[in-house]
Order: sequence, then structure tokens, then C-alpha cells
Amino acid sequence: MAYNVLVVDDEAVIRARLKGYFEKEGYRVHEAQDGEQMWNEFNRQHIDLIMLDINLPGVDGLSLARELRSRSDVGIILVTGRDEAIDKIIGLEMGADDYVTKPFELRELLVRVKNLLWRMSLVKKAEKAVVEQLDQKDDEISFDNYVLELNSRKLRYGDELIKLTKAEFELLAAFALHPQQVLSRERLMQQTSHRNQDVNDRTIDVIIRRLRNKLNAELFVTVHGEGYLFSASVDG
Repeated sequence: MAYNVLVVDDEAVIRARLKGYFEKEGYRVHEAQDGEQMWNEFNRQHIDLIMLDINLPGVDGLSLARELRSRSDVGIILVTGRDEAIDKIIGLEMGADDYVTKPFELRELLVRVKNLLWRMSLVKKAEKAVVEQLDQKDDEISFDNYVLELNSRKLRYGDELIKLTKAEFELLAAFALHPQQVLSRERLMQQTSHRNQDVNDRTIDVIIRRLRNKLNAELFVTVHGEGYLFSASVDG
């Protein structure tokens, strides 16, 4: 399957260079010189991944990355001439998946594109597995006076609606589907749809810490050297 890649850069030479190289590698490459052209291309067809220059005329690449992420799960690799850590951090916080600095080696960029597309395929498989698991269950799972609504992805405590991020919901659903079982960090990572290359077992620890702050902390038991155990009795 040929992936659709969109190159967004105001320098025609760079667009032509990337287009020629990636087309030789079997990708379908589309071009845009600014945010307006990017949205025209993005809305006209399915785009798998965007190489997005930060320093664009008009709306900058960081703002475009944030808006793209609010609308879509498209892969985003930011490209910039600045090599400052703060730019990378801000870019990733805006929703980008990866970051390269000019001048870059085309082969390195190709590897990053392949790795991101591979991670995205793993995410889709993980999401499909979670959906299949949820479809086999009733819509609601009850535990410790909480009600987890699987289809609507909501958590209630009595009349109170507890807001969960996507990652928090996925992890809580994994626990609720496997109560009183020790789940390793690796297994929990497979239950979430993170695709950033920096995701590791520490990410799981952070999400569980957030869940402990939002729910009864005693529900999430640390089993040293093995992982975590969900201590609640589950109905549903």
C-alpha cells in the first residue's frame, strides 16, 4: 500500500527535493507552501503523514500542528531550522509525533517516516483489540461505586462525571476488563494508543498516578517487579 505524504514548506527547492526522494521510495507525495494550501490538500484526500515546517508564512507550523491534532490522528513530523530543545518540547506538546532539524539527511528522515507509520499501525491494531474486547462486554462495568461506560467512554461516580483523557480511559478499561490480575507495564502499554517514540514504562506510571488522583487510589496496587493489579471486584 502506498502511503500519502504531505510536504508543507514555503521553500520550493525543499518541497521538490522531498517529493522526488520519497516518490522514488514508493510514497505518494503532495505539496503545500502554507497553511491554506495544506488544509486544501488535507481536506481533498486521505493523508497518512505530514512533514510540517515550523517557520511558515502566515499561520506557523506549531499552530497548524495543534489544529491538525485536534481534528485528526494524522502523523506529524515537524521540520525546522532551529535546534533548540524548547522548540522540540513545544512541538511535541502541540501534538507532533516527531521532530527533525534542518539540514537533515534524507535517509534519516525516511527512517523517521517509516518508524512513525509503523508505530501508527501498531496503535490501530491495539485500538482494534481494545474495541473487540469492549464489544464482548456489556456497555457498563461497575466497581467500587464507579460506573465505567465503555461505548461512551465515560466514568461516573454517582451523579458525578469524572473526566478522563483517552490514555486514562484506555488504561482503566484494561484494568476493569482484567480485575485482580497482575498486568505488566509492557502489557498495559499494548492497551494504550500512544505512538510517540518516547513512550515507555514510565508513561504508564504517570497515567496510573493520574488515575489514583482521580479515583480511589487503593484500587491500583503496585506489584514490585511485576506491574500493577486492579483490586476492585467488578460487575458487568
